[in-house]
Amino acid sequence: MASYQIFTDATADCAPQWLASLPPIEVLPMQVAIGDREYTYGPEGTITVADFYARQRAGMYAVTSQITPSQYLQAFEPVLRAGKDILYLCFSSGMSGTFQSAQICAEELQERYPDRNIICLDTLCASVGEGFLVCEAAMRQTEGYTLEELALWVTRHRLEVCHWFTVDVFDHLRRGGRVSASAAVLGTALQIKPLLHVSQTGALAVVEKPRGRKQAVRAQLAKLEQGWTPELGKRIVVGHGDCPEGAQALEKAVRERFPEAEVFTADIGPIIGAHTGPGMLALIYWGNTR
Repeated sequence: MASYQIFTDATADCAPQWLASLPPIEVLPMQVAIGDREYTYGPEGTITVADFYARQRAGMYAVTSQITPSQYLQAFEPVLRAGKDILYLCFSSGMSGTFQSAQICAEELQERYPDRNIICLDTLCASVGEGFLVCEAAMRQTEGYTLEELALWVTRHRLEVCHWFTVDVFDHLRRGGRVSASAAVLGTALQIKPLLHVSQTGALAVVEKPRGRKQAVRAQLAKLEQGWTPELGKRIVVGHGDCPEGAQALEKAVRERFPEAEVFTADIGPIIGAHTGPGMLALIYWGNTR
């Protein structure tokens, strides 16, 4: 039995097929408000991915909340009390204050349990990119990495997780301050499908402005061709926000160009979906085009 427990948060969008052969990963639920109601997303949550996007497509906008120190306390303390250490792989500090909340809790619990070790790491990743890194870390746990060895491995490799996203609509980026109102109006009129990535600092940033979904997907595939590093790992993840047909087409294109790749498809959940809207497509892979 492992001497430490891996935690992550619901932002990670860990697909069930990834988790099947891995040791149990504790996923902390998160809050999302859409319309005039608040929901919990994650284990035993009160909203599904499908319901969330149905509400977005009906014209509702979403707001997310970070996990509080008290929520961390309730999740972490039973594990420490049971005599296990903790490795928490957290949603990027470039998009949320969640990591700071986790650190506050960890400092308090370290005083209560001085014989235990609590390591909170900023993944600098988001959504299926965060899930990608969490599951890769859990694979190393099964290989016998100690807590300290795994924490060092994550720190060394987190910036090699490449995220390339394209979004279908501007409204949610505009409301989140990612683009201006005038840019959103112009982009919609010109059928621009922004290409975004998660930067070195873990922030979501617009990189290119291709016109039309086909051009946007070509731009994603170009980034993959430029930077995929299969010697680090052959897994490539296609993420989507209520866009299964687009995800299937992108997965097919990846398989045709990279037959040696291990391609998985996963849902992008409400925490990132709140800021990007329905129709989002993502490519996640080990590479040098972060």
